[in-house]
Amino acid sequence: MKKTFTINMSGTVFHIEEDAYEVLQKYLVKLKNHFGSEEDGKEILADIEARIAEIFIDKTSDENRVITSLLVYQVIETMGTPEDFAEEEIETEEYIPVTKRRKRLYRDPEHRVMGGVCSGLGAYFNMDPVILRILFVVLLIVTSILPALLAYFILWIAVPKATTTTQRLEMRGQEATIKNIEKSIREEVKEVKESYKKFKNSESYSQGKKKVEGAGQVTYNVFKLILKIALVALGVILIISGFLGLLGLISSLTIGHSLVNEWPMIWSPEINFPEFLTHFVEPGIMRLSIIFVGVLAGIPLLAILYIGSKLVFRYKSNNTVIGLGLAGVWILSLILLVILSINQIGNFKNQASIVENYTLPCDSCQTLWLKSGEDRYKGYVQNHWELNKLKGLEINEEIILLGQPSLDIEKASGEDFVITIKKSSRGRSRENARIFASDLIYSYSLNDSVLLVDPYFHLDEEKKWRDQKVNITVKVPEGKTIFLDEGMVDIIYDIENVTNTWDGDMIGKFWEMKPEGLTRKE
Repeated sequence: MKKTFTINMSGTVFHIEEDAYEVLQKYLVKLKNHFGSEEDGKEILADIEARIAEIFIDKTSDENRVITSLLVYQVIETMGTPEDFAEEEIETEEYIPVTKRRKRLYRDPEHRVMGGVCSGLGAYFNMDPVILRILFVVLLIVTSILPALLAYFILWIAVPKATTTTQRLEMRGQEATIKNIEKSIREEVKEVKESYKKFKNSESYSQGKKKVEGAGQVTYNVFKLILKIALVALGVILIISGFLGLLGLISSLTIGHSLVNEWPMIWSPEINFPEFLTHFVEPGIMRLSIIFVGVLAGIPLLAILYIGSKLVFRYKSNNTVIGLGLAGVWILSLILLVILSINQIGNFKNQASIVENYTLPCDSCQTLWLKSGEDRYKGYVQNHWELNKLKGLEINEEIILLGQPSLDIEKASGEDFVITIKKSSRGRSRENARIFASDLIYSYSLNDSVLLVDPYFHLDEEKKWRDQKVNITVKVPEGKTIFLDEGMVDIIYDIENVTNTWDGDMIGKFWEMKPEGLTRKE
């Protein structure tokens, strides 16, 4: 009993004995070492493998396709080994005796005009295919075309095409040995190279090359023109953007409002920058800040204007010193502005608050109605900035800062309704923060059982913004009720209740303070 392997050679599956497999593998390794480093070595090895597969198919049957070591040795003897012949130089034309074998008729696809019949017959009879083609034309004339044409098509269908190197060797009556396969492939490669060389030196190739180069030059010129137009258009856009940006920046920093009306991504026409800064920083710091902001925004706008003008007018300039100088000024302005900003951030370092408690004089009140007071600032021009619910309104050409309070409801410890107003602010010190908190102006009023709370608190004129806040807490005695009017929706904030009802859904309903907490009254 012998162990067998299954191999695939040239698309055909064979069963091969173990000792035969070792012999065949050593043989193929020798061939690979001999031809593997050559330019056309892969093609030579593929054709040799295909020829070996053909011999295996011829020597075995479909029922018992098992390769023995004896068959492998026969194949090696037929094909030859690399040691049996010296390597041939491609350039030499030394005569080499060719082993003859029985010729087979094939169609030659490599030298065909139509189907390769005449070129195949020429190889079989060792004749020039041109002579056979001339005879075929004569037969067409003599036999009234149809019989000769019919015979040609019959041969075209019946005669197989020589596709492999082995078949092309058999077509010329040569043995499909390693030497002949190598020689055939080298000749084919040489023929292809010579054909390409002739084509490259031909007149048609030169004319085609000139046409391709001409088309490439035209395409290059078209793209170059399109690029120039695009760069000029971009330059025009940059010039307009830079000019309007500088105009808007200068007018915003000097007179407070931009002269450029809604030019996108340049400068907001509604920002009154000097006036904006007065609410946050001291007057001396404000002037320096405006200068530094102007430099930081103005130098890039100047660069945009300069680049746009160069794209449009294409002038040359030695701008290295100027560019480096402007870059240095820009960096210095950024550093100084950061230092000023850090200094001003110190104004928000500490936080303090003051609390005011007031008992509402309503002993007989069982229900307290919470309503929003009249909005006295409705209809005034509002500036386009808002910070933490703080916004600026222009009233009689003066800017007043308004903030929105927040309101909460808790259980009172006594029998009376109580309102607690907590004012908080930040400052450089706690005492400073407490002063800012006490400067906040907020009011409310009680009319019978209706508590009117002001929808805004405001800062006195020339007071600075220091994150001021007002928190209102209405304390409801147990067993008494409150009603939240619809106007309260903007200022109530996270009121705790038994049913965990959202603030917006508490509006327009009665709520009773029970031992477990605020409960909706049905």
